Amino acid sequence: MDMELAPLRPWDDFFPGADRFAKPDVSDLAKWNNRMISNLMYYQTNYFAVAVVVFLIVGFLNPFGMFLGGTVVTLVFAGSVWAGENKATIKSFKRKNPTLFVIGVMVTSYFLLSLFGGVMVFIFGITFPLLLIMIHASLRLRNMKNKLENKIEGAGLKKTPMGIIMDLLDQQEDKMNKIQDIIESRLK
Repeated sequence: MDMELAPLRPWDDFFPGADRFAKPDVSDLAKWNNRMISNLMYYQTNYFAVAVVVFLIVGFLNPFGMFLGGTVVTLVFAGSVWAGENKATIKSFKRKNPTLFVIGVMVTSYFLLSLFGGVMVFIFGITFPLLLIMIHASLRLRNMKNKLENKIEGAGLKKTPMGIIMDLLDQQEDKMNKIQDIIESRLK
């Protein structure tokens, strides 16, 4: 599989003035989910850079705890994705409620880390960056370039790390099917 990294978006585009941020419409969960997925795909390298900075700070303060936390979250996520691929009930839940699925992974990771005493590292090193990313992705309005890049990614013309994660969370298939339907209807 060919994978390419998305470009680092300019910081003035990533975090401009308040005019490019708006409260999401919580009554329309599909639209909110679409905004979050679009922003996660478009700003993925910026999000990765922010998360790495926080990981490095927390990792410098508590290297073993950060390693343990990262390992536990990775194993729980991998186990959850495996279970989602092998159990129809979990796959359906994952597709319909991706946010709850990720929250479930984080709660399970929190519980396992509490057994090892690594809760503070988990909160500041793993949960805090994810919270920052989710808040930004929820509040940041999309622009035309964002929408175009996401259509290219959704059509399968480009494969990026966030695209792979979205595939694992079953958030891409619907978009690809819609794009395929549009292309097929125009070819007829």
